[in-house]
This record gives sequence, structure tokens and C-alpha cells, in this order.
Amino acid sequence: MTRRQLLASLLAPEPIIDIHQHTPYTGRTDEELVRHQEVMGVTMSFLLPAGKKYGLAAGAGGNDICVRLAKQYPQRFKFFANEAPDEPDARRTIEKYLKLGAIGIGEQKFPLDCDGPEVRAIAELAKDYKVPVLLHFEHNTYNLGFNRFYRVLEKYPTVNFIGHAQTWWGNIDAALEQEVLYPRTKVTAGGITDRYLANYPNMFADMSAGSGLNALLRDEDHARGFLDRHQNKLLYGSDCNDRDGKGERCSGSKQIESIRRLAPSKAAERKILYENSKRLFRL
Repeated sequence: MTRRQLLASLLAPEPIIDIHQHTPYTGRTDEELVRHQEVMGVTMSFLLPAGKKYGLAAGAGGNDICVRLAKQYPQRFKFFANEAPDEPDARRTIEKYLKLGAIGIGEQKFPLDCDGPEVRAIAELAKDYKVPVLLHFEHNTYNLGFNRFYRVLEKYPTVNFIGHAQTWWGNIDAALEQEVLYPRTKVTAGGITDRYLANYPNMFADMSAGSGLNALLRDEDHARGFLDRHQNKLLYGSDCNDRDGKGERCSGSKQIESIRRLAPSKAAERKILYENSKRLFRL
């Protein structure tokens, strides 16, 4: 390595992988998304498509839109494959995009039992293609029956699952009232989410959105221990729809700042922001 190359490497920003973004997202353009990720300091982003019946409640685009943007910016974006698992052609649709290079399945955000036959069919497909599945858990709305998800984890030990959203993050708290989607109280340790991460090697966590950020900021003493305990299982994601990539409206940039501030060490910070995702997705 030349002296100039060494200097450039020392000055280069530390890489960050964002496992959770959408395009479009409540009207945000592709160009605004690219700029948003650059401002946050993200070096690689994963695009999560909607199924054809749903826009992930945010006007998110489908598989073809994500593929197109990822092909346009191959160094910046990779894409998942998705479809509602109760659609008759769900397997064929998801397989099509896995064969085109999708690195995961999701965001699975559909009004189905999380341990039902449709979700198990997605797990079977993920097992066949050796890709992770990202699920949005929201009480009485999406992936119902969170306390039963251990059945899927046990039945499919070779499939890696990534938990996300309000009910996933609310359940770091053993005292959670399930109807409360954004709890503000101090955390009672030992919630379902904590146990899933501790007890199942195939369970990981997507830290994105207001729910992930709230899980850190509602009780920072608990958050420090949580980041320490699960530093090998946590994956940074943004899932924010603002245009700026900074400021109060950008949960993604606030999440990066919070992880850097609360992580127990620099090594743990790098795992959460980059290395865990690189390893899990074999990048």
C-alpha cells in the first residue's frame, strides 16, 4: 500500500450497513433516498419491497422497484424479495427475485399468525435458499401471536429470523402491556424479546424505526446492558422516511448516534453498525 493509499484508508468513513429501507416511502423519491443514506453515513442499504396487495402501510414499492434501484447503484443497495404468504403465487414470486439476487425475504408485514402455515411456508423457502427472513411484529395487526414465535424458531433452527417493529421492541420489557406499542416507562428485564435473542441462535434484531429508537431511549441504563448482552445479534436499520438524513425527524441518524453513545465498546458498536450484518448476509 502506498503512502497515499494508507492516508486515504485512514480518512475513509467507517462503513455502515442499513438493513431496512424502502423506496418510494411516503412519496420520497429514489434520488432523495440516495441522498438521505449518504448524509447518514450509510455505505450499504437493503431495500425491502412490499407485497402486491400491500404497500407496507407506507406506500412502499414492490419487488421490481427495489431491483431496479439496486441495479442502478450496485455498490450502495441490495434488495430483498417479498410477497404476502397467503397469496397463491407467493412462493413462485419470491423465488423469482431470490434467483435474481435477493439476499433475504421481507419485510413480512401481513395480518397472519406468526406461527401459522403461511409463515412456515416462508420459513421453508428461506431454508431452501439459505436467506434470512425479516418480520414486522405488531400486536393485533401483523404477525400475530408473538409469544408463540418460539415454535417457528425451534422448527427451523437453520433459518435466521430478524425481528422488527413495535411488539418486537416493546417486549424487551417483561411487564409490557401488549396493547402499548410505544411504552415510555423503565424496562423490567427479562421480556420475550430478550429471551428469544438469548435462547435461539437463529434470532436477530433489526434496530430500526421509532420503535427501535424508543427501546434504547426509554431506559438508557437498560439499553447499555441490552447492547452489551446481544451485541452479536443486533443489526442497524433506519426505516425512516424523512428527506434530510439528519435532525429530529430522522430516526435513522438518531439511532446511529444512540448506538455509538450507548454501546459498551467500540468493538460492539462496529458489530451492530456493520459487522453483524456483513456476516449474517455473507457480504
